[in-house]
Amino acid sequence: MSQTTFYHANALVAYLQKPTTAFTKADILRFVAENGIRMVNFLYPGGDGRLKTLNFVITDYAYLDTVLTCGERVDGSSLFRFIEAGSSDLYVVPRFSTAFVDPFAEIPTLCLLCSYFDKDGQPLSSSPEQTLVKAARAFTEATGFEFEAMGELEYYVIKPDEERYPAVDQRAYHESAPFAKTNDFRVKCMDYIARAGGQIKYGHSEVGNFVQDDLVYEQGEIEFLPVPVCQAADQLVVAKWIIRNLAYQEGLNVTFAPKITTGKAGSGLHIHMRIMQDGQNKMLGSDSKLSNDARRMIAGLIDLAPSLTAFGNKNPTSYFRLVPHQEAPTNVCWGDRNRSVLIRVPLGWTSQTDMCHLANPLEAEQRLDTSLKQTVEIRNGDGSADVYQLLAGICVAARHGFEMPDALEVAERTYVDVNIHAAEHADRLQGLATLPDSCVASADRLLAQRAVYEAQGVFSPAMIDGIAKELRDFDDLTLRADLQGKPREMARLVEQFFHCG
Repeated sequence: MSQTTFYHANALVAYLQKPTTAFTKADILRFVAENGIRMVNFLYPGGDGRLKTLNFVITDYAYLDTVLTCGERVDGSSLFRFIEAGSSDLYVVPRFSTAFVDPFAEIPTLCLLCSYFDKDGQPLSSSPEQTLVKAARAFTEATGFEFEAMGELEYYVIKPDEERYPAVDQRAYHESAPFAKTNDFRVKCMDYIARAGGQIKYGHSEVGNFVQDDLVYEQGEIEFLPVPVCQAADQLVVAKWIIRNLAYQEGLNVTFAPKITTGKAGSGLHIHMRIMQDGQNKMLGSDSKLSNDARRMIAGLIDLAPSLTAFGNKNPTSYFRLVPHQEAPTNVCWGDRNRSVLIRVPLGWTSQTDMCHLANPLEAEQRLDTSLKQTVEIRNGDGSADVYQLLAGICVAARHGFEMPDALEVAERTYVDVNIHAAEHADRLQGLATLPDSCVASADRLLAQRAVYEAQGVFSPAMIDGIAKELRDFDDLTLRADLQGKPREMARLVEQFFHCG
Protein backbone atom coordinates (compact mmCIF):
# COMPACT_ATOMS: atom_id res chain seq x y z
CA MET A 1 0.00 0.00 0.00
CA SER A 2 1.46 3.34 -1.06
CA GLN A 3 1.69 6.10 1.55
CA THR A 4 0.86 8.52 -1.28
CA THR A 5 -2.56 6.94 -1.80
CA PHE A 6 -3.23 5.75 1.77
CA TYR A 7 -3.02 9.27 3.21
CA HIS A 8 -4.60 11.02 0.23
CA ALA A 9 -7.32 13.53 1.14
CA ASN A 10 -9.56 12.36 -1.72
CA ALA A 11 -11.61 9.48 -0.27
CA LEU A 12 -11.67 7.62 -3.60
CA VAL A 13 -7.87 7.66 -3.94
CA ALA A 14 -7.45 6.37 -0.39
CA TYR A 15 -10.12 3.68 -0.81
CA LEU A 16 -9.24 2.48 -4.31
CA GLN A 17 -5.48 2.78 -3.74
CA LYS A 18 -4.80 4.31 -7.14
CA PRO A 19 -4.31 7.85 -8.48
CA THR A 20 -7.23 9.69 -10.00
CA THR A 21 -5.73 9.34 -13.49
CA ALA A 22 -6.23 5.56 -13.20
CA PHE A 23 -9.91 5.67 -12.19
CA THR A 24 -12.23 3.52 -14.32
CA LYS A 25 -15.99 3.15 -14.48
CA ALA A 26 -15.65 -0.10 -12.55
CA ASP A 27 -13.85 1.81 -9.78
CA ILE A 28 -16.67 4.35 -9.55
CA LEU A 29 -19.32 1.63 -9.43
CA ARG A 30 -17.40 -0.23 -6.74
CA PHE A 31 -16.89 2.87 -4.59
CA VAL A 32 -20.58 3.76 -4.83
CA ALA A 33 -21.67 0.24 -3.89
CA GLU A 34 -19.23 -0.21 -1.00
CA ASN A 35 -19.50 3.25 0.56
CA GLY A 36 -23.22 3.85 0.77
CA ILE A 37 -23.32 6.50 -1.96
CA ARG A 38 -26.96 7.28 -2.76
CA MET A 39 -26.69 10.22 -5.16
CA VAL A 40 -24.46 11.18 -8.09
CA ASN A 41 -24.02 14.78 -9.22
CA PHE A 42 -22.74 15.86 -12.61
CA LEU A 43 -20.92 19.22 -12.49
CA TYR A 44 -20.03 21.19 -15.63
CA PRO A 45 -19.08 24.84 -16.28
CA GLY A 46 -21.56 27.09 -18.04
CA GLY A 47 -20.89 30.14 -20.12
CA ASP A 48 -20.77 32.29 -16.98
CA GLY A 49 -17.80 30.25 -15.70
CA ARG A 50 -19.75 28.75 -12.78
CA LEU A 51 -20.38 25.06 -12.23
CA LYS A 52 -23.86 23.74 -13.03
CA THR A 53 -25.36 20.67 -11.34
CA LEU A 54 -27.42 17.71 -12.49
CA ASN A 55 -28.60 15.33 -9.72
CA PHE A 56 -29.13 11.57 -10.06
CA VAL A 57 -30.61 9.36 -7.36
CA ILE A 58 -29.19 5.86 -7.55
CA THR A 59 -32.10 3.43 -7.94
CA ASP A 60 -30.25 0.39 -9.25
CA TYR A 61 -26.88 -0.74 -10.61
CA ALA A 62 -27.98 -0.85 -14.25
CA TYR A 63 -29.22 2.75 -14.21
CA LEU A 64 -26.00 4.04 -12.61
CA ASP A 65 -23.94 2.11 -15.15
CA THR A 66 -25.97 3.68 -17.97
CA VAL A 67 -25.60 7.20 -16.56
CA LEU A 68 -21.85 6.83 -16.17
CA THR A 69 -21.50 5.39 -19.67
CA CYS A 70 -23.85 7.59 -21.68
CA GLY A 71 -24.02 10.77 -19.65
CA GLU A 72 -27.17 12.84 -20.06
CA ARG A 73 -28.75 15.38 -22.39
CA VAL A 74 -28.81 19.11 -21.48
CA ASP A 75 -30.04 22.34 -23.08
CA GLY A 76 -26.93 24.02 -24.47
CA SER A 77 -28.73 27.26 -25.34
CA SER A 78 -29.45 27.83 -21.65
CA LEU A 79 -25.77 27.27 -20.82
CA PHE A 80 -23.96 29.11 -23.63
CA ARG A 81 -24.92 32.23 -25.57
CA PHE A 82 -23.34 30.95 -28.78
CA ILE A 83 -25.71 27.95 -29.00
CA GLU A 84 -29.09 28.58 -30.64
CA ALA A 85 -32.31 27.15 -29.21
CA GLY A 86 -33.15 25.43 -32.51
CA SER A 87 -30.18 23.06 -32.20
CA SER A 88 -29.39 23.25 -28.54
CA ASP A 89 -29.19 19.66 -27.30
CA LEU A 90 -25.80 18.64 -25.91
CA TYR A 91 -24.54 15.65 -23.97
CA VAL A 92 -22.64 15.91 -20.68
CA VAL A 93 -20.43 12.86 -20.03
CA PRO A 94 -18.55 12.37 -16.73
CA ARG A 95 -14.78 12.15 -16.49
CA PHE A 96 -14.03 9.49 -13.90
CA SER A 97 -10.68 11.01 -12.92
CA THR A 98 -12.51 14.01 -11.41
CA ALA A 99 -14.69 12.05 -8.94
CA PHE A 100 -14.95 13.23 -5.34
CA VAL A 101 -17.36 12.89 -2.42
CA ASP A 102 -19.53 15.98 -1.99
CA PRO A 103 -18.47 17.52 1.35
CA PHE A 104 -21.75 19.45 1.72
CA ALA A 105 -24.42 16.85 0.92
CA GLU A 106 -26.48 15.36 3.77
CA ILE A 107 -27.21 12.35 1.55
CA PRO A 108 -23.91 10.60 0.63
CA THR A 109 -23.18 11.96 -2.84
CA LEU A 110 -20.47 11.49 -5.46
CA CYS A 111 -19.60 14.39 -7.78
CA LEU A 112 -17.98 14.15 -11.22
CA LEU A 113 -16.97 16.89 -13.63
CA CYS A 114 -18.29 16.44 -17.15
CA SER A 115 -17.28 17.23 -20.72
CA TYR A 116 -19.70 18.44 -23.39
CA PHE A 117 -20.38 16.41 -26.56
CA ASP A 118 -22.30 17.42 -29.68
CA LYS A 119 -25.12 15.63 -31.53
CA ASP A 120 -22.58 13.46 -33.38
CA GLY A 121 -21.04 12.22 -30.15
CA GLN A 122 -17.89 14.28 -30.60
CA PRO A 123 -16.34 16.67 -28.02
CA LEU A 124 -18.00 20.08 -28.36
CA SER A 125 -15.18 21.99 -30.04
CA SER A 126 -16.50 25.39 -28.95
CA SER A 127 -16.82 24.55 -25.25
CA PRO A 128 -14.27 26.27 -22.97
CA GLU A 129 -13.05 22.95 -21.55
CA GLN A 130 -12.47 21.41 -24.98
CA THR A 131 -10.78 24.61 -26.15
CA LEU A 132 -8.26 24.14 -23.35
CA VAL A 133 -7.77 20.47 -24.29
CA LYS A 134 -6.99 21.53 -27.88
CA ALA A 135 -4.67 24.32 -26.72
CA ALA A 136 -2.67 21.95 -24.52
CA ARG A 137 -2.43 19.37 -27.30
CA ALA A 138 -1.29 21.98 -29.84
CA PHE A 139 1.37 23.26 -27.43
CA THR A 140 2.82 19.79 -26.95
CA GLU A 141 2.72 18.96 -30.65
CA ALA A 142 4.57 22.19 -31.51
CA THR A 143 7.18 22.13 -28.73
CA GLY A 144 7.53 18.59 -27.42
CA PHE A 145 6.84 19.92 -23.91
CA GLU A 146 3.94 19.41 -21.53
CA PHE A 147 2.34 22.61 -20.23
CA GLU A 148 1.64 22.75 -16.51
CA ALA A 149 -0.06 25.51 -14.55
CA MET A 150 -1.37 26.52 -11.16
CA GLY A 151 -3.57 29.35 -9.93
CA GLU A 152 -3.47 31.80 -7.04
CA LEU A 153 -7.12 32.19 -6.04
CA GLU A 154 -7.82 35.45 -4.21
CA TYR A 155 -11.18 36.37 -2.67
CA TYR A 156 -12.81 38.51 0.02
CA VAL A 157 -14.82 37.14 2.94
CA ILE A 158 -17.41 39.54 4.37
CA LYS A 159 -18.73 39.28 7.93
CA PRO A 160 -20.05 41.59 10.68
CA ASP A 161 -17.43 43.75 12.38
CA GLU A 162 -16.57 42.43 15.85
CA GLU A 163 -14.53 45.55 16.71
CA ARG A 164 -11.93 43.40 18.43
CA TYR A 165 -8.28 42.99 17.41
CA PRO A 166 -8.68 44.99 14.20
CA ALA A 167 -6.10 44.39 11.50
CA VAL A 168 -4.33 47.41 10.04
CA ASP A 169 -6.10 48.61 6.92
CA GLN A 170 -4.47 47.14 3.78
CA ARG A 171 -1.75 45.49 5.89
CA ALA A 172 -3.22 42.00 6.42
CA TYR A 173 -0.65 40.05 4.37
CA HIS A 174 -0.10 36.67 6.10
CA GLU A 175 -1.83 38.03 9.22
CA SER A 176 -2.54 35.57 12.02
CA ALA A 177 -5.55 35.24 14.29
CA PRO A 178 -7.02 37.05 16.13
CA PHE A 179 -6.17 40.00 13.85
CA ALA A 180 -7.28 37.89 10.88
CA LYS A 181 -10.84 36.72 11.53
CA THR A 182 -11.40 34.24 8.68
CA ASN A 183 -8.32 32.03 8.83
CA ASP A 184 -10.37 29.10 10.15
CA PHE A 185 -12.77 29.46 7.23
CA ARG A 186 -9.85 29.36 4.75
CA VAL A 187 -8.35 26.28 6.41
CA LYS A 188 -11.68 24.47 6.19
CA CYS A 189 -11.95 25.47 2.51
CA MET A 190 -8.48 24.04 1.90
CA ASP A 191 -9.44 20.76 3.56
CA TYR A 192 -12.59 20.45 1.42
CA ILE A 193 -10.72 21.37 -1.77
CA ALA A 194 -8.07 18.73 -1.02
CA ARG A 195 -10.82 16.14 -0.46
CA ALA A 196 -12.12 17.05 -3.93
CA GLY A 197 -8.69 16.32 -5.43
CA GLY A 198 -7.18 19.81 -5.38
CA GLN A 199 -3.39 19.88 -5.11
CA ILE A 200 -2.86 22.82 -2.75
CA LYS A 201 0.46 24.54 -2.12
CA TYR A 202 -0.65 26.78 0.75
CA GLY A 203 -3.16 29.34 1.93
CA HIS A 204 -2.82 32.66 3.75
CA SER A 205 -4.41 35.97 4.58
CA GLU A 206 -3.83 38.55 1.84
CA VAL A 207 -3.21 42.30 1.89
CA GLY A 208 -6.82 43.46 1.66
CA ASN A 209 -8.55 44.27 4.93
CA PHE A 210 -11.04 47.06 5.59
CA VAL A 211 -14.28 47.90 7.38
CA GLN A 212 -17.25 49.33 5.50
CA ASP A 213 -20.86 49.74 6.68
CA ASP A 214 -20.13 47.76 9.89
CA LEU A 215 -18.81 44.83 7.84
CA VAL A 216 -15.28 43.46 7.79
CA TYR A 217 -13.89 42.67 4.34
CA GLU A 218 -10.99 40.26 4.70
CA GLN A 219 -8.96 38.99 1.76
CA GLY A 220 -7.63 35.44 1.57
CA GLU A 221 -5.66 33.43 -0.96
CA ILE A 222 -5.34 29.73 -1.76
CA GLU A 223 -2.49 28.77 -4.06
CA PHE A 224 -2.19 25.47 -5.90
CA LEU A 225 0.67 23.26 -7.04
CA PRO A 226 1.62 22.90 -10.73
CA VAL A 227 -0.32 20.16 -12.50
CA PRO A 228 -1.18 19.47 -16.17
CA VAL A 229 -3.01 22.55 -17.41
CA CYS A 230 -6.43 20.90 -17.93
CA GLN A 231 -6.34 19.57 -14.38
CA ALA A 232 -5.36 23.05 -13.13
CA ALA A 233 -8.54 24.51 -14.62
CA ASP A 234 -10.70 21.79 -13.07
CA GLN A 235 -9.16 22.45 -9.67
CA LEU A 236 -9.88 26.17 -9.82
CA VAL A 237 -13.55 25.87 -10.78
CA VAL A 238 -14.14 23.23 -8.09
CA ALA A 239 -12.31 25.38 -5.53
CA LYS A 240 -14.52 28.39 -6.25
CA TRP A 241 -17.61 26.15 -5.98
CA ILE A 242 -16.40 24.86 -2.60
CA ILE A 243 -15.48 28.29 -1.19
CA ARG A 244 -18.90 29.69 -2.08
CA ASN A 245 -20.80 26.69 -0.73
CA LEU A 246 -18.90 26.70 2.55
CA ALA A 247 -19.41 30.45 2.94
CA TYR A 248 -23.14 30.00 2.40
CA GLN A 249 -23.22 27.13 4.89
CA GLU A 250 -21.46 29.25 7.53
CA GLY A 251 -23.51 32.42 6.98
CA LEU A 252 -20.65 34.35 5.34
CA ASN A 253 -20.48 36.14 2.03
CA VAL A 254 -17.62 35.66 -0.42
CA THR A 255 -16.66 37.47 -3.60
CA PHE A 256 -14.02 36.82 -6.25
CA ALA A 257 -14.80 40.19 -7.85
CA PRO A 258 -11.68 41.95 -9.18
CA LYS A 259 -12.48 45.25 -7.41
CA ILE A 260 -15.02 45.93 -4.69
CA THR A 261 -14.09 49.47 -3.68
CA THR A 262 -11.63 52.12 -4.75
CA GLY A 263 -8.38 52.51 -2.86
CA LYS A 264 -8.38 48.92 -1.55
CA ALA A 265 -6.62 45.83 -2.87
CA GLY A 266 -8.41 44.04 -5.68
CA SER A 267 -8.51 40.27 -6.11
CA GLY A 268 -6.52 38.66 -8.90
CA LEU A 269 -6.18 35.20 -10.39
CA HIS A 270 -2.45 34.96 -11.01
CA ILE A 271 -1.40 31.97 -13.11
CA HIS A 272 1.99 30.27 -12.70
CA MET A 273 3.26 27.99 -15.45
CA ARG A 274 6.14 25.72 -16.32
CA ILE A 275 7.12 23.52 -19.27
CA MET A 276 7.98 19.88 -18.61
CA GLN A 277 9.69 17.10 -20.54
CA ASP A 278 10.28 13.58 -19.21
CA GLY A 279 9.68 14.79 -15.67
CA GLN A 280 12.20 17.61 -15.97
CA ASN A 281 11.37 21.31 -15.62
CA LYS A 282 12.66 23.08 -18.75
CA MET A 283 12.26 26.58 -17.29
CA LEU A 284 15.91 26.57 -16.21
CA GLY A 285 19.10 25.99 -18.19
CA SER A 286 22.18 24.13 -17.02
CA ASP A 287 23.42 27.39 -15.45
CA SER A 288 20.32 27.55 -13.18
CA LYS A 289 19.18 30.67 -15.04
CA LEU A 290 16.01 31.08 -17.05
CA SER A 291 16.29 28.97 -20.20
CA ASN A 292 15.86 30.26 -23.74
CA ASP A 293 12.73 28.11 -24.02
CA ALA A 294 11.28 29.90 -20.99
CA ARG A 295 12.18 33.26 -22.56
CA ARG A 296 10.45 32.26 -25.80
CA MET A 297 7.35 31.40 -23.81
CA ILE A 298 7.49 34.78 -22.06
CA ALA A 299 7.83 36.54 -25.43
CA GLY A 300 4.64 34.87 -26.63
CA LEU A 301 2.81 35.98 -23.50
CA ILE A 302 4.14 39.52 -24.00
CA ASP A 303 3.02 39.61 -27.63
CA LEU A 304 -0.54 38.42 -26.91
CA ALA A 305 -0.91 40.07 -23.49
CA PRO A 306 -3.37 42.77 -24.62
CA SER A 307 -5.82 40.21 -26.01
CA LEU A 308 -5.40 37.75 -23.11
CA THR A 309 -7.43 40.22 -21.06
CA ALA A 310 -10.47 39.16 -23.11
CA PHE A 311 -10.33 35.78 -21.33
CA GLY A 312 -9.01 36.84 -17.93
CA ASN A 313 -10.68 40.22 -17.33
CA LYS A 314 -14.29 39.85 -18.43
CA ASN A 315 -16.29 42.65 -16.81
CA PRO A 316 -15.89 46.41 -16.31
CA THR A 317 -14.70 46.17 -12.69
CA SER A 318 -11.64 44.24 -13.93
CA TYR A 319 -10.27 47.46 -15.39
CA PHE A 320 -10.66 49.34 -12.10
CA ARG A 321 -8.12 46.85 -10.72
CA LEU A 322 -5.67 47.19 -13.63
CA VAL A 323 -4.47 50.68 -12.72
CA PRO A 324 -0.96 52.12 -12.15
CA HIS A 325 0.84 52.08 -8.79
CA GLN A 326 -0.85 48.90 -7.57
CA GLU A 327 0.39 45.29 -7.53
CA ALA A 328 -1.87 44.73 -10.53
CA PRO A 329 -0.10 45.25 -13.87
CA THR A 330 -0.77 47.87 -16.52
CA ASN A 331 2.40 47.75 -18.63
CA VAL A 332 3.40 44.81 -20.81
CA CYS A 333 6.80 43.76 -19.50
CA TRP A 334 8.46 41.13 -17.34
CA GLY A 335 11.07 40.90 -14.61
CA ASP A 336 12.54 38.94 -11.72
CA ARG A 337 10.69 39.10 -8.38
CA ASN A 338 9.03 42.33 -9.57
CA ARG A 339 5.35 42.75 -8.67
CA SER A 340 4.90 45.86 -10.81
CA VAL A 341 5.29 43.88 -14.05
CA LEU A 342 2.82 41.79 -16.01
CA ILE A 343 4.96 38.64 -16.01
CA ARG A 344 7.01 37.88 -12.92
CA VAL A 345 9.78 35.32 -12.47
CA PRO A 346 9.48 34.45 -8.76
CA LEU A 347 12.27 33.16 -6.57
CA GLY A 348 13.11 29.64 -7.64
CA TRP A 349 15.50 28.11 -5.09
CA THR A 350 18.42 28.43 -7.54
CA SER A 351 21.08 29.65 -5.10
CA GLN A 352 22.46 26.11 -4.56
CA THR A 353 22.40 26.81 -0.81
CA ASP A 354 21.00 24.30 1.68
CA MET A 355 18.88 26.70 3.70
CA CYS A 356 17.41 23.84 5.73
CA HIS A 357 20.91 23.01 7.01
CA LEU A 358 21.61 26.66 7.84
CA ALA A 359 18.33 26.95 9.75
CA ASN A 360 18.78 23.53 11.40
CA PRO A 361 22.48 22.80 12.06
CA LEU A 362 21.70 19.25 13.21
CA GLU A 363 20.55 18.38 9.68
CA ALA A 364 23.25 17.07 7.35
CA GLU A 365 23.91 19.33 4.37
CA GLN A 366 22.29 18.09 1.16
CA ARG A 367 22.33 18.97 -2.53
CA LEU A 368 18.71 18.81 -3.59
CA ASP A 369 17.35 19.30 -7.10
CA THR A 370 14.97 22.21 -6.62
CA SER A 371 14.58 23.00 -10.32
CA LEU A 372 10.96 21.77 -10.31
CA LYS A 373 10.02 24.81 -8.23
CA GLN A 374 10.80 27.38 -10.95
CA THR A 375 7.73 28.90 -12.57
CA VAL A 376 6.74 32.07 -14.42
CA GLU A 377 3.67 34.02 -13.31
CA ILE A 378 1.27 36.14 -15.38
CA ARG A 379 -0.62 38.60 -13.19
CA ASN A 380 -3.45 40.24 -15.13
CA GLY A 381 -6.25 37.66 -14.64
CA ASP A 382 -8.95 37.97 -11.99
CA GLY A 383 -12.03 36.23 -10.64
CA SER A 384 -14.18 37.27 -13.60
CA ALA A 385 -12.14 34.98 -15.87
CA ASP A 386 -13.47 31.93 -17.62
CA VAL A 387 -10.71 29.71 -16.24
CA TYR A 388 -10.70 27.30 -19.20
CA GLN A 389 -10.57 30.12 -21.75
CA LEU A 390 -7.87 31.96 -19.82
CA LEU A 391 -5.61 28.91 -19.54
CA ALA A 392 -6.28 28.03 -23.17
CA GLY A 393 -5.27 31.55 -24.18
CA ILE A 394 -2.10 31.34 -22.08
CA CYS A 395 -1.29 27.98 -23.72
CA VAL A 396 -1.72 29.52 -27.17
CA ALA A 397 0.46 32.49 -26.21
CA ALA A 398 3.20 30.21 -24.87
CA ARG A 399 3.17 28.19 -28.11
CA HIS A 400 3.16 31.43 -30.10
CA GLY A 401 6.45 32.36 -28.43
CA PHE A 402 8.11 29.26 -29.85
CA GLU A 403 6.82 30.23 -33.29
CA MET A 404 8.05 33.86 -33.15
CA PRO A 405 11.38 34.24 -34.99
CA ASP A 406 12.29 37.27 -32.84
CA ALA A 407 11.11 35.81 -29.52
CA LEU A 408 14.43 36.17 -27.70
CA GLU A 409 14.78 39.77 -28.89
CA VAL A 410 11.26 40.56 -27.68
CA ALA A 411 12.07 39.02 -24.30
CA GLU A 412 15.26 41.04 -24.02
CA ARG A 413 13.55 44.30 -25.00
CA THR A 414 10.66 43.98 -22.54
CA TYR A 415 12.68 42.90 -19.49
CA VAL A 416 12.74 45.42 -16.63
CA ASP A 417 14.65 45.22 -13.36
CA VAL A 418 13.29 48.39 -11.68
CA ASN A 419 10.00 49.72 -10.34
CA ILE A 420 8.63 50.98 -13.61
CA HIS A 421 6.19 53.33 -11.86
CA ALA A 422 8.96 55.26 -10.10
CA ALA A 423 9.35 58.81 -11.41
CA GLU A 424 13.00 58.32 -12.32
CA HIS A 425 12.06 55.55 -14.76
CA ALA A 426 9.36 57.48 -16.65
CA ASP A 427 11.26 57.19 -19.93
CA ARG A 428 11.37 53.40 -19.59
CA LEU A 429 7.64 53.32 -18.92
CA GLN A 430 6.83 55.25 -22.09
CA GLY A 431 8.54 52.64 -24.22
CA LEU A 432 6.28 49.80 -23.02
CA ALA A 433 2.92 48.71 -24.38
CA THR A 434 -0.06 48.90 -22.02
CA LEU A 435 -2.95 46.58 -21.28
CA PRO A 436 -6.46 47.59 -22.39
CA ASP A 437 -8.32 49.87 -19.98
CA SER A 438 -11.86 48.65 -20.70
CA CYS A 439 -13.84 45.66 -21.92
CA VAL A 440 -14.38 47.42 -25.25
CA ALA A 441 -10.64 47.99 -25.74
CA SER A 442 -9.98 44.36 -24.77
CA ALA A 443 -12.45 43.16 -27.41
CA ASP A 444 -10.69 45.25 -30.04
CA ARG A 445 -7.34 43.69 -29.17
CA LEU A 446 -8.82 40.19 -29.25
CA LEU A 447 -10.23 40.72 -32.73
CA ALA A 448 -6.92 42.16 -33.93
CA GLN A 449 -5.01 39.08 -32.72
CA ARG A 450 -7.72 36.44 -33.29
CA ALA A 451 -5.79 34.59 -36.01
CA VAL A 452 -3.23 33.35 -33.49
CA TYR A 453 -5.94 31.92 -31.22
CA GLU A 454 -7.86 30.34 -34.09
CA ALA A 455 -4.74 28.69 -35.58
CA GLN A 456 -4.81 24.88 -35.50
CA GLY A 457 -8.50 25.05 -34.63
CA VAL A 458 -7.93 25.84 -30.95
CA PHE A 459 -10.43 28.70 -30.47
CA SER A 460 -13.48 28.53 -32.69
CA PRO A 461 -14.37 31.70 -34.64
CA ALA A 462 -17.80 31.60 -33.00
CA MET A 463 -16.22 31.67 -29.54
CA ILE A 464 -13.97 34.62 -30.43
CA ASP A 465 -16.93 36.52 -31.93
CA GLY A 466 -19.06 35.74 -28.89
CA ILE A 467 -16.43 36.89 -26.39
CA ALA A 468 -15.83 40.10 -28.33
CA LYS A 469 -19.57 40.87 -28.51
CA GLU A 470 -20.04 40.20 -24.81
CA LEU A 471 -17.17 42.57 -23.95
CA ARG A 472 -18.33 45.29 -26.34
CA ASP A 473 -21.87 45.16 -24.99
CA PHE A 474 -20.56 46.59 -21.69
CA ASP A 475 -19.94 49.87 -23.54
CA ASP A 476 -17.38 50.89 -20.89
CA LEU A 477 -14.78 52.70 -23.00
CA THR A 478 -14.80 55.78 -20.71
CA LEU A 479 -16.31 54.20 -17.60
CA ARG A 480 -13.23 54.53 -15.39
CA ALA A 481 -13.12 58.28 -15.98
CA ASP A 482 -16.91 58.64 -15.79
CA LEU A 483 -17.09 57.08 -12.29
CA GLN A 484 -14.10 58.85 -10.78
CA GLY A 485 -15.21 60.55 -7.58
CA LYS A 486 -18.66 58.93 -7.71
CA PRO A 487 -18.68 56.29 -4.92
CA ARG A 488 -22.40 55.51 -5.15
CA GLU A 489 -22.23 54.73 -8.86
CA MET A 490 -19.11 52.66 -8.26
CA ALA A 491 -20.89 50.71 -5.51
CA ARG A 492 -23.77 49.92 -7.87
CA LEU A 493 -21.32 48.66 -10.48
CA VAL A 494 -19.57 46.45 -7.92
CA GLU A 495 -22.92 45.03 -6.77
CA GLN A 496 -23.79 44.13 -10.37
CA PHE A 497 -20.65 41.96 -10.75
CA PHE A 498 -20.20 40.92 -7.10
CA HIS A 499 -20.58 37.20 -7.86
CA CYS A 500 -18.83 37.10 -11.23
CA GLY A 501 -17.13 33.94 -12.44
